[in-house]
Amino acid sequence: MAHLQWIPCRFVALLGIALAFHAGMASGAAPVGICDDATFLRRISQDLVGRQPSPLEIDAFLADASPTKRATAIHRLLADPEWASTWARYFRDVILYRRTDDRAAFMAKPLETFLADRLHADQPWSHIACQMITATGAASEHGETAIIMAQMGETSDIAAEVSRIFMGIQIQCAQCHDHFTDRWKRQQFHQFAAFFPRVEIDRSPGQGADGYTVVSRDHDPRRSKKKPDNPRRGDLEHTMPDLNDPSQPGTVMQPLFFLTGQSLPLGTSDMDRRQAIAKWITARDNPWFARAMINRLWAELVGDGFYRGVDDMGPDRTAQSPEILDELSQAFADSGHDVRATFRAIMASNEYQHASRSRVSHEREGFAANCPQRLRSDQLFTQILAAVGVDESQVGNSGPGKSEKKQQSKKPRDTHAGRRQLNVPRAMFTQVFGYDPSLPREEIVGSIPQALLLMNSQPLSIAIDGDRRFTALGQLLAANKSNRDVAEQLYLRTLARSPTADEMKTCLDHVRLSVSREEGFEDVFWALLNSAEFVYRK
Repeated sequence: MAHLQWIPCRFVALLGIALAFHAGMASGAAPVGICDDATFLRRISQDLVGRQPSPLEIDAFLADASPTKRATAIHRLLADPEWASTWARYFRDVILYRRTDDRAAFMAKPLETFLADRLHADQPWSHIACQMITATGAASEHGETAIIMAQMGETSDIAAEVSRIFMGIQIQCAQCHDHFTDRWKRQQFHQFAAFFPRVEIDRSPGQGADGYTVVSRDHDPRRSKKKPDNPRRGDLEHTMPDLNDPSQPGTVMQPLFFLTGQSLPLGTSDMDRRQAIAKWITARDNPWFARAMINRLWAELVGDGFYRGVDDMGPDRTAQSPEILDELSQAFADSGHDVRATFRAIMASNEYQHASRSRVSHEREGFAANCPQRLRSDQLFTQILAAVGVDESQVGNSGPGKSEKKQQSKKPRDTHAGRRQLNVPRAMFTQVFGYDPSLPREEIVGSIPQALLLMNSQPLSIAIDGDRRFTALGQLLAANKSNRDVAEQLYLRTLARSPTADEMKTCLDHVRLSVSREEGFEDVFWALLNSAEFVYRK
C-alpha cells in the first residue's frame, strides 16, 4: 500500500501489515477473500457519501486497470462535501437519540450544520469534542450546545453523555450504586458530574431552538427556579444525594476526573471547569478518547467493533484483537485526531475490503470478513433519491394540489405535474427509518411502518412512473429500445451491479407478460427499491 501517499505512514504500515497478520488469528477463522470491484465501490460510496455509485461511476471504475484505483476512489469520495454531511448526520443521531427530553429534537439541524462544517474543514476530533463540552450560546446558532440541550441542562445526564460519547465509558451505571461489572464507584460518578453543575439553559422568546440559550451561572444567587423533580438544580456545586434520606442536602462533590485523578477546587467557575475536563478528556495520554472513536468507526465500517458495545468500553472490558485497537488508537492520537485520515486508513485495510459474511457466520470471527450493515435512515433516503433521479431540492413538504392530483390520475406522458415527486422530506423519513446508531446492529430490524412507507408512497410511485419523460425510468425507456439494456441499468441504479442470468430472465419475462412495457418495468424498479439488498450495504 505504498501508493497511498496521502495516508500517514504510521496508518499505512499498521493497517497494511499488522491488521492483515492479526485478522482472524485469535479465533482461527481464515480470512475470506477481498471483495470484487463492484462491491467495493458500492461499499465505500454508501459508507462515505451515503449513496451508492451511479452507473457512470460504476462503468468508469470497472474499466480502470490502475492498481491504485481503490485508493483513488476513497480519496475522491472523502473530498466530496457529502462525506462531512453524511457523518455529521451519524454523530447527530449518536447524540440526539439518547436525549432525555423530546423538545431537544429541534437541535438536529443546528447540530448537523456544526458537525458538517467542522468535519469538512478537517478540524481534529479533539477540537470538536472540546467545543461541544464547553459550549454556550443560542441553541439555534450554536449546534455545539447539542449535548447540553439534549439533556436539558441536567448535570448528571450531561456528565453521563460526555463520558459515553467521547470515552465510550458508561459511568452513569454508577450514579446510584457502585458499578456491578466495572471498577467505577458511585463517588467517582458524582465527582465527574461536579464539572457541570453551573451550566444552564435559559428560556427566551422564540420557537424551537430559538427559545433556548446555554449559559454559565457562577454568581447569580437567584439561579434558576427550583423544580419539585430536581430540587438541587441551580446549586453552584454538585451534591451526591444521600441514598438513605434523599431529602437531606447530600455531600458536596469536588470536581475530579475518574480516569486520572485530576481535580479542581470547589468554587471554580463553570467555564474553567468545563475547559479543564475537556482538555483532560481529549489529551493524548487519555487512551479512552481515541479508543472510543476508533471502536465506533471500526464498528460502522467493518461491521463489528473491538468492543461489542460500541459505547460500553473501559479497563474492565475485554476487547477482541486488542493489539490492533491499541495501535490504531495511538496512531489516531499521533495524527492529532485526524478523522478523514482515519477513514482512509481503515478503508485501505484488508479487513474493510474483505468480502462480507452474515453476523451468524463463523467466518466473521476475528474480523476475518466484513459484515452487511443495514443503511442508516439518511443513507437510505439519499440512496432512494439517487436511484429515482430526484435532487433533494425537489423534495417538498406538501403534497400536490387538486389540479396535479387530477393530472396524476390520468398519467399524461409529458407533464411536469410530478416535479414535486417525492414529498417525504428527510426529517419525516428519519422518524420512520431512524435508529440509535449506538445500539448493537443485530437489534436493528425492519418494521411494518417502514415497509408501508416504501410500498404505499404515492409520491414515490410518481418518481418511478415510466409514462413520465422527466422520471429516471421514463428517460431510460425512451433512450433504450432493448428491454435487456433497461433491466441492466435499473440493477446498476439500485443495486450497483448487473443482474444475474436468472434475474435478467425473470425481469424480461415479467415485462413481456405485463400490460405495457412501462408498467412492467415500474414493477421491476419497485421490487428492486423494496429489496433487502437495496437497504443493506455489504
